[in-house]
Amino acid sequence: MTGVVIIEEIPCENGDGVIAKVTINRPDKLNSLNQEVMNSLKEMCSWADSNDSVRCIIITGAQPNPPQEGKRAKPNAFVAGADITEFVGKNSDDIREMFSDNVWEAIWNLTKPTIAMVDGFALGGGCEVACSCDIRIASTRAVFGTPEIKLGLIPGGGGTQRLVNLVGLGKTMEMVYSGENIFADEALRIGLANHVVEPEDLEGFTLNIAQSIAGKSLHTLRIAKQTIRGALENGMSKGVAIEAEAFANLFDTEDKDIGVQAFLARESPVWKHK
Repeated sequence: MTGVVIIEEIPCENGDGVIAKVTINRPDKLNSLNQEVMNSLKEMCSWADSNDSVRCIIITGAQPNPPQEGKRAKPNAFVAGADITEFVGKNSDDIREMFSDNVWEAIWNLTKPTIAMVDGFALGGGCEVACSCDIRIASTRAVFGTPEIKLGLIPGGGGTQRLVNLVGLGKTMEMVYSGENIFADEALRIGLANHVVEPEDLEGFTLNIAQSIAGKSLHTLRIAKQTIRGALENGMSKGVAIEAEAFANLFDTEDKDIGVQAFLARESPVWKHK
């Protein structure tokens, strides 16, 4: 990975493992997604999934740099979209190759819990990064949107699909057709954001949720994520059957015995994570 993606390993409060805070670091370009950023994020996903010490992943954007004298400060951004300069001269074959192994699917396919910590613009590909995460926590100055229609395009990183599951058919169509932005309070109301907090509280609030998640059995978290995703991919009837089978299989794990015994003894569980 390069300097366009910075990883900070934050120790878990229970002393076992770390939370990976991943910062997209192109503040002068509003953290937009160029090929270097996307490659680095894909590398991060491979690293995080294969690293047993990583319990939860937070993805965020770098804060703006101080402005030069006489210049206006850049706005806050999670990811303000794709780097449109890289679209110039591209044809359909180029884009198919670029998107066949893309960053949004890499984040979506992480087996560990993911949180998007959104402060400022999350537009286009940035909105799709947020939608590829399991949970979205936004500041009051967060702005979401799918403005691709204004370029004669549609979302191409899974936005038309994942937004439907988050905000419903009608709202997705409105967002994609109009290209207009959704502000933080509206994002919370329609289910695009799980929580909205003041900018100064965003990191602490997000870390509290990440710490709560990171203290659980990693194996059970993986099974929970896989099972919840089953509802999207298989429909209700098959999804319920998948859940029942996964639930039963967990009764053969050490972590189930540890959790039950700790509950009965009114103690904190010490997971095996296997």
